[in-house]
Amino acid sequence: MTTFALVGAGPGLGLATARRFGTAGHTVALISRSAEKLDGLTAELARAGVEARGFTADVLDIETLDAALYSAAKALGPIEILQYSPVPRADFMKPVLDTGADDLDAPLAFSAKGPVTAVNAVLPGMRELGRGTLLFVNGGSAVRPHPDRAGTSIAFAAESAYARMLHDALAPENIHAAQLIIPGAIRPDAEHSSPEALARRLYDIHRKRDGFRHYAEPLPD
Repeated sequence: MTTFALVGAGPGLGLATARRFGTAGHTVALISRSAEKLDGLTAELARAGVEARGFTADVLDIETLDAALYSAAKALGPIEILQYSPVPRADFMKPVLDTGADDLDAPLAFSAKGPVTAVNAVLPGMRELGRGTLLFVNGGSAVRPHPDRAGTSIAFAAESAYARMLHDALAPENIHAAQLIIPGAIRPDAEHSSPEALARRLYDIHRKRDGFRHYAEPLPD
């Protein structure tokens, strides 16, 4: 049995995706800053018959993130699938003309250094398995920069470039890197962007291993 590791576990998309991969037979490693949140999520997954454990880490603290992923693989088994989908902080989204150089430190740590740390932590295990999937989830500003959300627009662009390079570099090793763009809000009543619909889409991306960039729904005009 292999492990699905979720960086940015929460009660919406994170829980739905953990449930989808867990019911497919993977153990689940949930990574979040909040131990209390992790306890609630693991209990809910247990009620659905999913074996899950929580590991506390802050994606802005690369040492804790690296340690959490190492501990997860040691406790639950090799990580075959990594999903990187923490929710950016509101203060990352200043207008571009109000954004100074220092304002980019946290967004870039969140969306560039965090993914690099996570991938480097799980890649040796995927190579031992001979397969793996790296899933990156981003908002629409990753492909269409928004002047009122400068920090995430710049940082998501960096994350997108990194993920795309991984897609090309790791394909010969049977490790698939892919990105899912969610243009709007995640809503329970949305046909294509509800947590459950997105979880199904992410699982399909993992299984089909077809292409790099995917869209939950078309970008609005």
